[in-house]
Order: sequence, then C-alpha cells, then structure tokens
Amino acid sequence: MDSALGFTIKSGWACAVVLDGSAKSPVVVASRRIDLSDPADAHGRQPYHATTGTARKPGPQLEKLIASVEEFGRQSVDGFIREYEKAGRQFAGAGIVVGSLIDPAQIANDHIRIHALEGQLFRGIVKAAADRRRVASFIWRERDIYGLAAHQLRRSESAVRQAVAEFGRSLEGPWRAEHKAAALAAWLVIA
Repeated sequence: MDSALGFTIKSGWACAVVLDGSAKSPVVVASRRIDLSDPADAHGRQPYHATTGTARKPGPQLEKLIASVEEFGRQSVDGFIREYEKAGRQFAGAGIVVGSLIDPAQIANDHIRIHALEGQLFRGIVKAAADRRRVASFIWRERDIYGLAAHQLRRSESAVRQAVAEFGRSLEGPWRAEHKAAALAAWLVIA
C-alpha cells in the first residue's frame, strides 16, 4: 500500500495529513496540526515581524530566533514522520502546499516581503525535514492545486473537490480548507 504525506504551511504551524491507498481510492489515516515554532515563544510564529507591519532588524537576535524556529520545526516535522514510519509506513513522498512561491527579494513592499520570508522559512523547515527522512517532496501553490489535481487525476475540478471533502467524513475533528489542501497534496504524490 502506498502512503504519502501532505502539509499545508501556515505561519508557525502546518496542517499535516497521512494518506494511504491508491490514486483511485485514497484514505486519510491522520490529520492534525503540527507546530513549526514553539507556541511558548510569542515571536516564533512571525519571526521576521518586529511589530505589526514592521520588519525585525537583521543581526544576531534575528539569527538566534530563526535558528530556534528551525530547530523546533525540524523536531516537530521529523517526529510526525517518524511516528508513522514506526507504524510501518514507507512514504512515496510529501506534498507541501504554500500560499506563494515568490522570491522575497523580488518584493518591494516591506510588509509583504516579511510575510514572504516567513512563508519561505516555514516551507523550508518542512522540506528539509522530509529530505532528512529521505522522503521526496513537492511544493505547490494552494491556488493551483485543484486545477493541477483535476488534470493529473483526470477528473473535473468539482469531482476532485467533492472527493476531498468526503475524505474528512471518516475523521474526528475539523476538516477545513488547510486539511483538504494537505490531503490533496498527498493524493497527488500517490498519483
């Protein structure tokens, strides 16, 4: 049986999904939130922000904060993957869903650049953890993923959306957009 991981990246956390099965009949095994920054550190969730809309100054303090976030996130993602590997799963890959792939250096607006830097940081944490576990990773923008899946799975976009919505019926807890996107990314990996 094939297994795949899906992650939807948010600021300081990710929605993580484990999917088993085939491209024709995938099943969600797990869906949960994993912290990519220490919840006890108020600055870790948005490390490039000094205050609302203002960038934190470059230097040792920012470097220390980034290193702390990277270490915490690495342990969280690595622990999540190991948990399911110990249960006997071998992952075909990890799909990572992000809001943007724009290079922060190309963004003129300081506030938007801060958000892009944080997105780049958190997706990099997940990708690096997957790489360390020798799990191939693929990154897709959230706004593109349903169209890509419709093409790849040879279904209409509405049929893909309906199937992904159905995945959540067997689970306890929430099944929001970030859960669906992570599950769809895992489904694309299996396909």
